[in-house]
Amino acid sequence: MTERPLRTAVLGTADIARRRVLPAMAADPDVELTAVASRDGGRAREVAARYGCAAVESYDAVLERPDIDAVYVPLPISLHATWAGRALRAGKHVLAEKPLTTDLPATAALLELARTSGLVLMENVMFLHHPQHAVVRELVASNAIGRLRAFSAAFTVPALPPGNIRHNPALGGGALLDIGYYPVRAALHFLGSGLEIIGSALDHAPGAAVETSGAVLLRSPDGVLGQLAFGMDHAYGSAYELWGSAGSIRVESAFTPPADHKPTLWITDARGPRDLTLAPHDQVAATVRAFVRAVRSGTAGSPDAAQCLEQAALLDTVRARATAHTPHPTGGVRT
Repeated sequence: MTERPLRTAVLGTADIARRRVLPAMAADPDVELTAVASRDGGRAREVAARYGCAAVESYDAVLERPDIDAVYVPLPISLHATWAGRALRAGKHVLAEKPLTTDLPATAALLELARTSGLVLMENVMFLHHPQHAVVRELVASNAIGRLRAFSAAFTVPALPPGNIRHNPALGGGALLDIGYYPVRAALHFLGSGLEIIGSALDHAPGAAVETSGAVLLRSPDGVLGQLAFGMDHAYGSAYELWGSAGSIRVESAFTPPADHKPTLWITDARGPRDLTLAPHDQVAATVRAFVRAVRSGTAGSPDAAQCLEQAALLDTVRARATAHTPHPTGGVRT
């Protein structure tokens, strides 16, 4: 495995795969795109032709191939557990889109399967592989803004077409899992484990079958309060901010910056307000490299299993707390 590229197949031709992940894999000398699978044969052939690899009309057929070491799973969220699980049972390492599954029990079971199978299972949380967030953590750790007091994060996107899978509850659609994931994971990344969900709200746009926006209030074990917002019927927004006892740091284009984006951190500290511009970084390519490193390290399971589990638990709690306070159609509050 260490002497040849990681032979990788893709289960599905989702937009994120076609636009971002497949080009990054094709450009990585340590990855060999071996096959693209789609239940739509024409789509499989169209995408596979761009990379000179095999087109397959069956996910199971891909998993049976001996010339594949790993699979990338960009399928709808409700299918992650099924196909990531089948891939692991077939002896393949797995890079799966986030969230890993739709709930905590399924996530825990999948992580345990990877561990006991001696295989790598990695959740594709690309923004964590961008160095701008490491710079922010270093600034906070160096006491640049004093003692951390509050955190806020928001990720919102414009209204999606009616046929988009995020509108389909059967496919794991809704703003929480697909979009709310980002500010929740950012809170976990900067505030650490043990977060408590104090309150949450999920809202449905008129006629929507899934939640289209939400908000969360949380608290860290050392008393830092966090406010999170997300939605898929909004102007685009992707930012977070940390407030300390002596200053603040704000980051925009926080979660999905293009590879040529030069991140800017807006900092207010003892020196006054200033901007810190960083070098561009391709977080998609960095994620692919991290996956290859994890496979070649020979360590079984997920490189961030604890964070995956806590993230899943937080998302479950956000939904449960919000459901417990859904306005009743006749007025009042349903408890």
